[in-house]
Amino acid sequence: PQTQAPPPVRPQTPAVQGDSPAALPGWDQEDHFAAFHAYLAGCGAARDAAGRAVCARGRALAAAGPVSPSEARDFLETQFIVVEARTADGSPGRLTAYFAPEYAARRVADAVFDTPVLAAPADLSRTPQGVVQVRPDGTTGPYPERAAIEAGPPPSAVLGWMKAEDLFFMQIQGSGYLTFEDGGRVRAAYAADNGRPFRGIATPMAQQGLLPPNGTSGEAIRAWLADHRGAEARAVTALNPRYIFFRADPDDGGHPAGAAGVPLPARRAIAVDPASWTYGDLVWIQAEGGNLIGARASYHGLVMALDTGSAIRGPVRADLYLGRGEAAGLEAGAVRHPLRMWRLVPRG
Repeated sequence: PQTQAPPPVRPQTPAVQGDSPAALPGWDQEDHFAAFHAYLAGCGAARDAAGRAVCARGRALAAAGPVSPSEARDFLETQFIVVEARTADGSPGRLTAYFAPEYAARRVADAVFDTPVLAAPADLSRTPQGVVQVRPDGTTGPYPERAAIEAGPPPSAVLGWMKAEDLFFMQIQGSGYLTFEDGGRVRAAYAADNGRPFRGIATPMAQQGLLPPNGTSGEAIRAWLADHRGAEARAVTALNPRYIFFRADPDDGGHPAGAAGVPLPARRAIAVDPASWTYGDLVWIQAEGGNLIGARASYHGLVMALDTGSAIRGPVRADLYLGRGEAAGLEAGAVRHPLRMWRLVPRG
């Protein structure tokens, strides 16, 4: 969920360019052992020769025997140099966060669980020109927006039934875990979308006086939608015309895979803009000064670029994966911090 950002104030820590990671702000406080193992878990996504070579050296080091924290730090400092990513005007970027939600669901609709989780419909087709709806007569047109999809009969198979506000947030996250009343569990994974742009509802909710400007966290938005379930809530959620369809996968108890095809390590993976970053990149983030109620003071550390998202655009923009469940969701909803990012480039 989006909210109004404060005027950008560039952090006063010095820029680092082509230097050792040891020069990064906050490097001494990093858990290098945990960062090293998160790197090994995700570096297989690298496609460039240098990235694959460093990944192979790291995995060989781990295979040779237990790696100490000092050895992990030495590996990171000797195998990489750092280059800061910059916005066009030199101002800070933005860090947000996401999580893998876990929700209750029902096999059959009732008064509370009244919103269907839909599979990708047969009349939806992705073409070089975009997502279109294929009509019975064979003609095509833009796929309907959220409001039209929700107003009509389900256009595809129903995978389960959820609370309306839960489904809306699961669509923003792109996937989630469902627990049914009989104890069955599935992962609702992204299958398709209606081709419409994503629009955050936090700013218009604040503009309409529904929430205070600094009180538009994910939990505040969810609570408002739950308290106004029905026509009022649908009118607000319809401000975001994008609609996500899902497929039902088994729940293996782990974390979901990102766009790079690698399971996301909690607090060590980010979604990035593929136009500016490459999957498998090792990245240092520094984010301070979040302005939402309940926000943590700062986030910093080594993370892997393993995912992307429709709202993640620009060279200094990242979405931090915080893990599964309610606690991760509460924290993620309050992350909106000015951000600096450094790419760790394999040494030649």
